[in-house]
Amino acid sequence: MRGEETEAETDEGDEGPGRVARISGSHWPLTVLGPGRRLGIWFQGCPLACAGCMSRHTWDAAGGQQWPVAELLALWREALAAGAEGLTVSGGEPLAQPEALARLLAGAARTRGAAEADLLLYTGYTEAEVAADEARARAVRHADALVTGRYVAARATDLVWRGSANQRLVPRTPLGTARYAPHLERRATGRTLQTAGRGAALALYGVPRPGELAALETDLRNAGVELTDPSWRAG
Repeated sequence: MRGEETEAETDEGDEGPGRVARISGSHWPLTVLGPGRRLGIWFQGCPLACAGCMSRHTWDAAGGQQWPVAELLALWREALAAGAEGLTVSGGEPLAQPEALARLLAGAARTRGAAEADLLLYTGYTEAEVAADEARARAVRHADALVTGRYVAARATDLVWRGSANQRLVPRTPLGTARYAPHLERRATGRTLQTAGRGAALALYGVPRPGELAALETDLRNAGVELTDPSWRAG
């Protein structure tokens, strides 16, 4: 065990900060945020609050639910047993909870063993902002790839898995390079949104193309379904 990794790699049952995360939700199998079938976990709370964000329900730091990181890792183990090809962590802003994120990614890296299941992290912070903050830098240590940068609605892009042209897909490990290098300049084709029902609610996952959410609302209205308080509209 390398000494510089001991804090991030302590067992999820140990005492210390970051044992519990505030989480907006999770989904398996996720197919629109990274390659293959993945477990998706969304952290709750975002201090960046990018204009035009489709996930405003994840902004409130007091929203969502508290999850022990050990239980999130149990979801990951179940997903791996079901053939998961990766874990995607988004938000909200995961780096607003750096200790919990560090524990989650360290535990996920440990748990995957020899499986080539990659760990992809979305953050609104730039690489420079991550590197300049010790807690953030420690939290991303086990990520195989990052998608970095604020969402800028005026800079729409069709680059796969990114919402605006300023956002960067950054492989960080040999596995990350093998998995993501072919996609650095690839344009999105086919479905970019995935839907799932949650009782009376409709959950959407992915990166919508410009106008896609408005078109979805129109299609649903024409089918007799009216959306109430969609998360991409300002309150």
